[in-house]
Amino acid sequence: MSQMTLPVKRSWGETQRRDAWWKTPVFVFLMLSAFLVYANIRVFEGDNYYSGHSTAEANRATNYLTPFYSPLMFEVESRAATPSGHAWLSSGRPGWLPAWLSPAALILIFPAGFRFTCYYYRGAYYKAFWQDPPSCAVGEPRNEYRGEHRWPLLIQNIHRYFMYCAVVFLFILALDAWHGLHFRKPDGSWRWGIGVGSIVLLLNVVFLSGYTLGCHSFRHLVGGHRNAMSEQAFKHKLWKCSTCLNEKHMAWAWTSLIWVAFSDVYVRLCATGTWTDFHIVF
Repeated sequence: MSQMTLPVKRSWGETQRRDAWWKTPVFVFLMLSAFLVYANIRVFEGDNYYSGHSTAEANRATNYLTPFYSPLMFEVESRAATPSGHAWLSSGRPGWLPAWLSPAALILIFPAGFRFTCYYYRGAYYKAFWQDPPSCAVGEPRNEYRGEHRWPLLIQNIHRYFMYCAVVFLFILALDAWHGLHFRKPDGSWRWGIGVGSIVLLLNVVFLSGYTLGCHSFRHLVGGHRNAMSEQAFKHKLWKCSTCLNEKHMAWAWTSLIWVAFSDVYVRLCATGTWTDFHIVF
């Protein structure tokens, strides 16, 4: 009878791999860190979230709302004279909210929670931030595996509920993209048009839809829990479409993350007058 030997316990970072295994966790660490820093700066800035009425002296005004502040729960005090018209609460900031709390802080928990609990991102940031493990066949800085059955990682089980919220956000962002196709003329009337910002916001919805609708939980929702898919032709098609998106889930995850940040940068720079939006009004 042949004998089988158990693998040798590796110390942190020890491996027999000869490839550049460290590139992926370093990339994930840098990209997610940069996004988190930028997102927090924008959340606490509390302004420059809308490009529109502030350019009313121009030939026409754009109508772009950044996805970081959508849905816009209330207008900040600095925009009281020229409101965006996108606020859900026309009365302004509720009196019980602290002055430092921006509208973005009230809604970003939902898209952030969806990404934080995402199955792909878990594997990515576990390796990049927690070294759990740094990569396949690479030693990690701990001696036991605790899994996700204890706090705080038990919260990962609510991913499916964040997914429901993410789907609702797709409709809200699609409405913002629709508004981005409307331009205000000097006489106050609205005209159809298309600009660089319109395309940016439309692509943001496309990329976020590819990421959200290809989510493992969404795929299970539309058909993964059924034993006989042939009995549900429509749901079978939905499941196949979601599966097609799921096969490129990592690509959708990074593309949508980078593009939502770029969308915010674009709207912010247009709002401050740093960039001029090029558009055609019909």
